[in-house]
Amino acid sequence: MNRTCFLMLAATTLAFPTLAIAQEQAIPPRPPAADPSWFDPAAHASTYVERIEALDGMLNSVIVHDPRASGTAGIINGASLLQGRTVLVKDNIETREFPTTAGSLALIDNDTGRDAPLIARMRANGGVVLGKTNLSEWANFRSTQSTSGWSAVGGITRNPHATDRNSCGSSSGSGAAVAAGFAWAAIGTETDGSITCPASLNGVVGFKPTVGLVSQMHIVPISHSQDTAGPMTRNVFDAALLLSAIAGPDYGGLGSGDLAYNFTSGVSTASLEGVRIGVLRDRFGGFAPLGEVYEQALSDLREAGAVLVDVTHEGDPAMGRDEYTVLLYEFREGIDAYLHGSPADIPVRSLEDLIAFNEADADSEMRWFGQEIFELALQATDHEAYEAARANSFRLAGPEGIDAMLAEHDIALLIAPTRGPAWMTDLVNGDNYRSGIGIGSLAAIAGYPHLTVPMGQIDGLPVGLSFIGGAWSDHAILQAGAAYERARSVTLPAPGFERWEPSGRD
Repeated sequence: MNRTCFLMLAATTLAFPTLAIAQEQAIPPRPPAADPSWFDPAAHASTYVERIEALDGMLNSVIVHDPRASGTAGIINGASLLQGRTVLVKDNIETREFPTTAGSLALIDNDTGRDAPLIARMRANGGVVLGKTNLSEWANFRSTQSTSGWSAVGGITRNPHATDRNSCGSSSGSGAAVAAGFAWAAIGTETDGSITCPASLNGVVGFKPTVGLVSQMHIVPISHSQDTAGPMTRNVFDAALLLSAIAGPDYGGLGSGDLAYNFTSGVSTASLEGVRIGVLRDRFGGFAPLGEVYEQALSDLREAGAVLVDVTHEGDPAMGRDEYTVLLYEFREGIDAYLHGSPADIPVRSLEDLIAFNEADADSEMRWFGQEIFELALQATDHEAYEAARANSFRLAGPEGIDAMLAEHDIALLIAPTRGPAWMTDLVNGDNYRSGIGIGSLAAIAGYPHLTVPMGQIDGLPVGLSFIGGAWSDHAILQAGAAYERARSVTLPAPGFERWEPSGRD
């Protein structure tokens, strides 16, 4: 794939503003996009540690954190890209100082002592690993009846905007922690919606890059054709900055990994004047309150000079059907390879071992839901059927989906609501998604970039706006999202760390 569109990393000295814990433990104000003022990284790391220790008992968003992170941050070279900024990491991504559990008791001792390449790059660019975040166990790929945000290791992750409501999955802890002000940023992973959904429900920015831009190595896998890690932050500029620090292919895979990127270039000044944007007007699930918030976002985009073009997409059910075939097959192969290759002393080395482990520890692992997806994946061995399914699902999502819409309407990108507001968490009955919202699965299956930016709230519950483009248009998508962020006219809700209460409006 042609990567010449990416800009080489420019020298930069960016910082985020002083962040103090108020007596009421309110979330700090949202930082401006590019504050050039100097800051003390050790003091900031210490502040985040204090917030985690004071508040995360209400959320279960962080599985483990480093109470000495301020010491690490204090010795970071101030000239580095991230300058000692703290980052929480989803607990399916390997970091050398913590076990990588994927939320499962089977991997509680999966202490590999190694960094995933994206983490090594982040450290080399001045980032500090603050801890590991909770997630939907096995990245929500164990049961069709699961409750997002639950893992046997971390329990249920709660949404800081409404602690009785869901934080979505599988990067639930990353989204909730960023919203709660527990770190400068977090890293999540997505196969289909696992960055963008929790970002939307928790009221933060989430970016799923083009698959292949960020290394997949040493991440507990689902699908090599759809998996990617990506940033979750409180504004688009910070997402671009963190992406610049972690981007690069697998060592020995797609390339040497020595490339440098600057996704922040032009983000602070990007304009929507004259930009043709495809609007999926019918993708709000028929939910009138979401439609109203969406209409205000469209008004803000027009005021910013964007040219809005109505676009429709008639989905083919075969796309989702074939995606599932692909995920089952690739998960079986990928998880067997990962477990077999772990250098840690773990009791499972195959998917078959995992199934047996869960059956033996059913009281802890399967109290709330089963492992029917695991069992289906174990039987997914037909390579020809897999190849046909992958070709068809990609064709429908990419060339005949996103690419066709962009070309037919001569537009730069597509927008739609990301998800509806957070639903009540219900471990007995599982998730309660509202259907018909967004087109995130197209970007996930095609492997194309997908950015969600907060666009407002419904009775205090955040909802996000999706920006989706073609392959390798990551930089342009971030610029468009940042331009919308500056044009946004609504006031965003602040987390209250309490149960949801209706607004009382008529």
